[in-house]
Amino acid sequence: MTPASREAPAGVSYSVVVPTVGRPSLGALLEALLKSLAAAPGPGPREILVVDDRPAPGTPLPLPGAAGPGLRVLRSGGRGPAAARNVGWRAATGEWTVFLDDDVVPSDRWAADLAADLAGLPADVGGSQGRVTVPLPPGRRPTDWERNTAGLESAAWITADMAYRRDALTATGGFDERFPRAFREDADLALRVQDAGCRLVRGERRTVHPVRPAGPWASVRAQAGNRDDALMARLHGRDWRTRAREHRGRFGRHVATTAAGLLALAALPARRPAAFGAAAAWAALTAEFAAARIRPGPRTPDEIARMLVTSVVIPPVAVAHRLRGELAHRGAGPWSPCPVVLFDRDDTLIHDVPYNGDPARVEPVPGARAALDRLRRHGVRVGVVSNQSGVAKGRITAADVGRVNARVERLLGPIDVWEFCPHDDADGCACRKPHPGLIERAAARLGVHPSDCVVVGDIGGDMQAAAAAGARGILVPTGRTRPEEVGAAREVAPDLAAAVDLVLSGARPGRPR
Repeated sequence: MTPASREAPAGVSYSVVVPTVGRPSLGALLEALLKSLAAAPGPGPREILVVDDRPAPGTPLPLPGAAGPGLRVLRSGGRGPAAARNVGWRAATGEWTVFLDDDVVPSDRWAADLAADLAGLPADVGGSQGRVTVPLPPGRRPTDWERNTAGLESAAWITADMAYRRDALTATGGFDERFPRAFREDADLALRVQDAGCRLVRGERRTVHPVRPAGPWASVRAQAGNRDDALMARLHGRDWRTRAREHRGRFGRHVATTAAGLLALAALPARRPAAFGAAAAWAALTAEFAAARIRPGPRTPDEIARMLVTSVVIPPVAVAHRLRGELAHRGAGPWSPCPVVLFDRDDTLIHDVPYNGDPARVEPVPGARAALDRLRRHGVRVGVVSNQSGVAKGRITAADVGRVNARVERLLGPIDVWEFCPHDDADGCACRKPHPGLIERAAARLGVHPSDCVVVGDIGGDMQAAAAAGARGILVPTGRTRPEEVGAAREVAPDLAAAVDLVLSGARPGRPR
């Protein structure tokens, strides 16, 4: 069945996640995506989540003027594309999460073909990959960088356009955030999803991946990916390339080239015969590498000069990165999401102002920003779970709570998940602390079990909610904390900094602190 003849079924529940560092290409992607969605029959995505992974807010993102209410911007704090995608899918509400890179352009039929790709897939299918096209310049041979980009057309399970079931992401913990670059994190997830018993398939939807401009040292900088290859081998065994449908690469030759060069340098001062043999081997290997890169290219003087220089530099740089990766990941085990710390809001992160609906009255408690930033630097996700009975009492509205929460986030940095209970005691809900509902909802949205969460609060109700959910509780007493609540708490910290110490040290009751 050709793409043009396929019917786009209704009822496919999906969300779109686009991690970005603010590149101008994001605007072209979103415009093409919205155009495709407008032309498609049936419902669109639950939401489009753009995850801004810049360490700090910069120039405004190039968002379409008429993006609609379904487009939201989240922040992931500059922790890399794996962490940004995790922030996105954990906030998504669709059965499927479709990941798009911020430099691709979906076709006009992309949305309709996506719905057809996903509709009716068997339950054992955990992911569906789109088809990527890399346009190369007409009238000349492609450069080395352009050929590298064109390799995306045949790459398996790349997140330039990849949809995963939420259940598959939850079961595996999502992307392994130890991969800091846009490299290998997609192959790692694909292998783990398949190890969990899910199949991955290719769909018929199409996206275009233009070749980004690159400087003369782009191929040298790309050698940092050898560190990620070391992690892949540690996690998936030496045959990971075969399983991930990756070509073998040239690393073995880079090792030989580097060894020959080092031997020549070591033996040259003594003018030993081995020096000349090693130098000849180095020259031959380097020449072969340069020729393999020059031969299929445009062979312009600039390209030839660039290939000659970088072919000398790449082998030792690649080996150095691999050694760094082997050392850094020598004890690496299976990926497990970092713990989640869920904070009470009032009198824990900000001073309590009863029934406050005015963002101007928000004042963080001392040390709150430093404590949250320290957790973020360690890759720990943070959330807020808060009772807001003022909504049920008519003293404030849910919109007021949202505005106050937005002010808290501006002062204290990005919060991965917000959950609040708008009910009063008499409503008999399951979410108002000391019930576990808020914690369970926050954990579900972040794709973790409540037992992976730490709850930090200032009253006994916070600790009771943690216990009811199976989470760990740390009490940080304030002036309103009753002595019997302090006595009943399993863990007590004098302030937020000490509570973070307990979280990061892994200390538990019964251990010295």
